[in-house]
Amino acid sequence: MEWYNLLVQNKDLIKIIYGAIISLICFTIVLKSDRLYRLSLHNGIRYFRNAFFFYSLAFVVRYILGYFFYSYGLTLLFEFFLITAGFFLLHSLLWKNFYYIEKPYLSSLFSPVTILFYLMAGLLVFLDYLWCFYLFLFLSQIFIFISASIISYRNYISNRNKAFPRFYFLAMLLSLFAWILNILAAMVFDWHKGIMINAYLLNIIVFILFLFGVIKIANR
Repeated sequence: MEWYNLLVQNKDLIKIIYGAIISLICFTIVLKSDRLYRLSLHNGIRYFRNAFFFYSLAFVVRYILGYFFYSYGLTLLFEFFLITAGFFLLHSLLWKNFYYIEKPYLSSLFSPVTILFYLMAGLLVFLDYLWCFYLFLFLSQIFIFISASIISYRNYISNRNKAFPRFYFLAMLLSLFAWILNILAAMVFDWHKGIMINAYLLNIIVFILFLFGVIKIANR
């Protein structure tokens, strides 16, 4: 397939295009979900919005700023934002269990629970810095998306007539597969370009699926 070989041969250019696409999708999701939150005041949507805020920061830092001004500090910042986004995404499914703690706090970005996210993300980034590898990033994301897949599947079973739980479960499952593919590319295939392109394509599909679900609800 000529188009596939072209992607593999132009990986650096593909990275910045990939980062721009994901960042734009995330920014759109943030705007759409913020509007939904203001209409519904549903806290799950609020934390969902926060997750994609951090995803957008992560991809801008890694694939756009990092393309023009690469530094190891930006790589660490990318990992911090990515892990934090994962925590917020999982929290969007579990927020009811912690609402009694967070209710007095006006900001969804600063509460005892969210500060714990930042501390945990910082610790994992520090451990990876010492390890000189993304081991704890990979482990944290596998844990997050296995947990999120199980919870979102239960939500889907309980709400079969609603569209978003189905999209959410599918997106979580595909996210898990994408992270497994990333781990295989890094630990087994030494960042093989072809496998990384497949991971990029799968990630784009996942984020488009999230966007489609948000737009579908927003247009009701």
